[in-house]
Amino acid sequence: MTRRSIGIDGYNLALPNGTGVATYGFMLADTLRGSGHMLTGIFGVDAGRDAAMREVMFYDRLGQVPPTPHLRRKRSRRILRAALRPFHAAHAEEVPRTDRVETFNLAERLPLFDRLVTSPDLFEVAHRHFRLYGRFLRLRVEAPPQVMHWTYPLPITLEGAVNIYTFHDLVPLRLPYTTLDAKQAYRKLLAGCIAHGQHICTVSEASRSDIIAEFSIDPAFVTNTYQASPLKALDGDAAGDAEIIENIFGLKCQGYFLHFGAIEPKKNIGRLLEAYLSIGSAAPLVMTGSRGWHSEEELRLLVPDEEADTLHGKRMAERVRRLEHLPRPLLTRLIRGARAVLFPSIHEGFGLPVLEAMQLGTPVLTSNRGALAEIACDAALLVDPYDVGAIAAGIRALDNDAALRMRLGAAGLTAAGRFSIEAYRARLDRMYDGLLGD
Repeated sequence: MTRRSIGIDGYNLALPNGTGVATYGFMLADTLRGSGHMLTGIFGVDAGRDAAMREVMFYDRLGQVPPTPHLRRKRSRRILRAALRPFHAAHAEEVPRTDRVETFNLAERLPLFDRLVTSPDLFEVAHRHFRLYGRFLRLRVEAPPQVMHWTYPLPITLEGAVNIYTFHDLVPLRLPYTTLDAKQAYRKLLAGCIAHGQHICTVSEASRSDIIAEFSIDPAFVTNTYQASPLKALDGDAAGDAEIIENIFGLKCQGYFLHFGAIEPKKNIGRLLEAYLSIGSAAPLVMTGSRGWHSEEELRLLVPDEEADTLHGKRMAERVRRLEHLPRPLLTRLIRGARAVLFPSIHEGFGLPVLEAMQLGTPVLTSNRGALAEIACDAALLVDPYDVGAIAAGIRALDNDAALRMRLGAAGLTAAGRFSIEAYRARLDRMYDGLLGD
């Protein structure tokens, strides 16, 4: 294995509650660091002009928006001025890395980079520049890394580096009614990444096939590296989890179903709720994750009451429990203690919740289509995500058949081995070696 210098963008890493793409970026960086590669984190944080305060201001402003309307308008004008320059090249400045700032609390969402650089409002300027001129923004960094691995389609190229762009899926084009993206601009952006980049990375064979077919490109130009999960070993055992989950949430171990992830149209929450409510299970359905766009439509069966949330007259707490974004250790315990994880999403680029449940030996119900069927293989109960009756039958089977749950849990542990850190590291190194040579 050749030691490389590799850049990774902080486009999603800076978000306080993270996203699936933030998890991808974190694991990409963590895995590459484990391989001994030198990592540069490239961010769009305005760390100010005072070099003596740049480290402090970088962490102060990481993931924050301006707190007042006046400052937001000022920032918007600054972004527009930078974007209006047709041949503008952005410059990233070094952020000192010392022990001056205590960063322990950021360890779960910010990888340990060997080097940090930042250019104020980099990603916003790039997107505005691209909308105005149809050009990718050029970024200059002193002593650039050999490879710049953009974790998302971004209209930026790093000068002096091999630019790789990760396309997670083509959901805005395959299911245009499930996202708010401007579809023509989105496709133009992907086409620009293909034109300006040296390679495209993706996370499943299903997504790779979609990309090759949509853009009629050479299959050798697109590599599927899959993903790995950030799950870490928990303190204690399942019995300890049971006590923690019961004390915090009032839930019995193996006595509840779980769905986790953002609530948005492609997650198929509306059909999942209808299917679950139709079988009358005594095990509540726990849903944790932030609300995305159109979540009110997906949650239409949950009717708010003035005194308590209800399900058409029955208290919601008896059947469905909604939790917001949870710290990862607590979410991991919630997954491990579930009777089954229910994730019948319509479309995913990879389907990280399915892998995480399998890694913990928790049975899974998921979609029989695309990447989800590919990741789960025969280690999950696969159902047609558009068929409420099929989803209901699957939930009923998991609810009533302990032997089925045991078999799927064991099969999931075995299947999850295909997506180990070691396997992910080997796939990434093969991709980089193929581009740079041994």
